[in-house]
Amino acid sequence: MIRQLLLSSRPLSWVNTAFPFAAGYLMTTREVDLVFVLGTIYFLIPYNLAMYGINDVFDYESDLRNPRKGGVEGAVLDRSLHRITLWAVVITNVPFLVYLVAVGSPASWAVLAVSVFALIAYSAPGLRFKERPFLDSLTSSTHFVSPAVFGLVLAGAVFTPGLWAVLAAFFLWGVASHAFGAVQDIVADREGGIGSIATVIGGATTVRISFAAYLLAGVLLLFTPWPGPLAAVLALPYAVSILPFWSVGDADAESANAGWRRFLWLNFFAGFLITMLLIWTWVIS
Repeated sequence: MIRQLLLSSRPLSWVNTAFPFAAGYLMTTREVDLVFVLGTIYFLIPYNLAMYGINDVFDYESDLRNPRKGGVEGAVLDRSLHRITLWAVVITNVPFLVYLVAVGSPASWAVLAVSVFALIAYSAPGLRFKERPFLDSLTSSTHFVSPAVFGLVLAGAVFTPGLWAVLAAFFLWGVASHAFGAVQDIVADREGGIGSIATVIGGATTVRISFAAYLLAGVLLLFTPWPGPLAAVLALPYAVSILPFWSVGDADAESANAGWRRFLWLNFFAGFLITMLLIWTWVIS
């Protein structure tokens, strides 16, 4: 059971939510305190269990038809584990949320509420934002950007035009990444009766939208304080990585999984370089 819960939380992607919170909070407060530690732990594991665990429970039918499920890209949770998974989400998330609310402010409460709502609304019956084209990509991006915004607000950051440019670029990266990730699931999602941006507008169009969003994210980073503009270059590998699927047909959409696997490793490469830029920013400021 523990193994399945961990697999469901996508360990390969934990850093994608913990790092934004940690970076936003630490770059503002410049100190490691209990709030930093517990906030980072929350966005590392419980948050991801909520994000992906809820999804795996309510996407069970489509996941059965999806050949890439059952490994690092997601679990196929046995029906016997569905109730346990939802309880695990509650048990692991609530204590951290109570603490983060207690140490926060009305502004941080609002950001955290949006973040948690996005986790639930993406997959839960009755909301299912993941089945609402375009809203699915916007909600998915919120999953990754909201921890950064929460960390910044919790730490009392001043939102300058440069900081807004960084967050907007990050949001576009999230939109592009989700949209491209949906391409590989077109066949499985259609067979499972699940809609997405890719099932509605087709694989090729979705890839082209992702490509444009990546490039626009890079352009926005050019308007950030030095050395922020150097990060603009990091948008190019993502854009180049999906170019082979520019004209992918829906019937062959599963081939985009090769690009998605590159994306997973690109995140570590980009994350390392962004960390170096943050250290540089820390030193010069």
